[in-house]
Amino acid sequence: MTRSLLSELKRRNVLRAGAFYIAAVWALAQGIAQLGPAFGMPEWGTRWFVIASVIGFPFWLAFSWFYEFTPEGLKRESEIEPHESIAHHTGRKLDFAIIAIMAVAIVLLLTDRFVLHHGVNESAAMPVPEKSIAVLPFVNISSDKEQEYFSDGIAEDLLNLLAKVQSLQVAARTSSFALKGLKLEIPEIGQRLRVANVLEGSVRRAGDAVRITAQLIRVADGYEIWAQTWNRKFDDVFAIQDEIASDVVKQLEIKLLGAAPTAHSADPKAYALVLQARKLLREGTAQGLEQAIALSQQALAIDPAYAEAWSIVAGASVNQANKGLKPVDESYRLARAAVDKALSIDPNLVKAHLQLSRIASDYDNDQAAAAHHIEHALALEPANVDAISAAAGLEQNLGRLEQAARLDEYTVAHDPLNPKSHGSLAYDYSRLGRIDEALAGYRAALLLSPGRVGTAYNIGELLLRKGDAAAALGQMQQEADENWRLMGVTMAQHALGQKAESDASLRELIAKYETDSAYNIAYVLAFRGEVDRAFEWLKKSVDYHDTGLVEIATDPMFASIHDDPRWLPFLREIGKAPEQLAKVEFKVTMPQDGKL
Repeated sequence: MTRSLLSELKRRNVLRAGAFYIAAVWALAQGIAQLGPAFGMPEWGTRWFVIASVIGFPFWLAFSWFYEFTPEGLKRESEIEPHESIAHHTGRKLDFAIIAIMAVAIVLLLTDRFVLHHGVNESAAMPVPEKSIAVLPFVNISSDKEQEYFSDGIAEDLLNLLAKVQSLQVAARTSSFALKGLKLEIPEIGQRLRVANVLEGSVRRAGDAVRITAQLIRVADGYEIWAQTWNRKFDDVFAIQDEIASDVVKQLEIKLLGAAPTAHSADPKAYALVLQARKLLREGTAQGLEQAIALSQQALAIDPAYAEAWSIVAGASVNQANKGLKPVDESYRLARAAVDKALSIDPNLVKAHLQLSRIASDYDNDQAAAAHHIEHALALEPANVDAISAAAGLEQNLGRLEQAARLDEYTVAHDPLNPKSHGSLAYDYSRLGRIDEALAGYRAALLLSPGRVGTAYNIGELLLRKGDAAAALGQMQQEADENWRLMGVTMAQHALGQKAESDASLRELIAKYETDSAYNIAYVLAFRGEVDRAFEWLKKSVDYHDTGLVEIATDPMFASIHDDPRWLPFLREIGKAPEQLAKVEFKVTMPQDGKL
């Protein structure tokens, strides 16, 4: 009887239908688990989908017993003519469907393991430090929704204040704020950010009155360790930040190695303007950068000794130069003056030292000075992720890629939701020849920040280096930024033998971006085998003060002209020859347990 039942199950394709159902549920569960968080789906969504699928499984089997998909449509088994073979109608179709769904599920599983979680969660198995915390963006509950910059700014300043406590590991701002708007449970937040505690709160501002609440929650059990509410005047906001930081340190039983850090006070009106300028600087749009400078200048008119306002002016000016929005020489001159002013007011302002390092490296071509400024920043704040990231960038420029990769691996582990961290590590891997790891890193960056400028190009460049010109062209065409897109398309078309199209793309690139991208045009020409023109454009890049030259020592896109007798003399002329870079003294101790 058992054999007869088994034969009948096979004849009616019930076994195949069951396999189809299981494969489909697995594939859908993989997709929901990966894409759900991006759309705010709670962490239990996948779990309940699987439970519902298990409940539905016997109903599916019963349905497949009585009904069969035939070429003429859905039929009850009794309606199928005796001469018709059920297996003949659908058996092979179901086999192909099962194989296809299983393939999709496997791709999703591998993507989840090697792409989405490459660098993002690879440190999840490491023990979470007990003395660790994430400061989430505070919720704006003011009647004016435009006050969100203020609630974000309060939380960011608290994060920066706690980060100065040497015995406390604080999740980086970029990763903490990446979770803004996602309805995640505390355990998942702790898992994503690798912290044992979470600080969250809310801000209500009405005129000169401000109401701030804060709660400290333990990740392991969701227990509220401490909570407090402040109803004060706006002028007291800095005192409130000090009180919150002090209470957190006390509740987590942290032993201070020195005096407790305190918030930098400023005129409250100037502070509000700086918080707005900080937000616009981070957005980085042309209009936003202009407004960030204007707001900072308004703040400085109220409080001329506001160091961060000067720092924002410097940062916005550098970004305007690098984006081709303002003349390079003028913008860097303004940036240098602003950052010097900031440091004259606050010599310990880490972000100002990092800005000086960037000016020295990218504009002055003085890598030794850049190293000095980064070392000074790390001496002030050894665990500052931005400073460690800057150190990795300088190691890249010096051609010390193994050291750069180790530092960038640290930043990815401690700032796992920051696309910049993943992109920088992918940069290291690409120049070390670890192409597949570089591809995974850039794809992780793109998943964290869809449309991130230059990332689609980076992926296309790697595909070109792998010899897949067709895939590279498709990738380059997805690049959102026209400048990068034209560079990539020109090279991909050349690799595909589309000479006329490549020539046309190159003409458009030069016509639109000659002064902004002379360095990049040089390597496009080198890739196309136009060696003499490549050297002409390298000289132009020097004349135009192109900051891309800082990368030339390890840029693989110039590989085709490395043997040219003009190559090394050119590197020596701009101070980028191997022996010149080797003389730059720069040593960063590898971070251990969250500190250097």
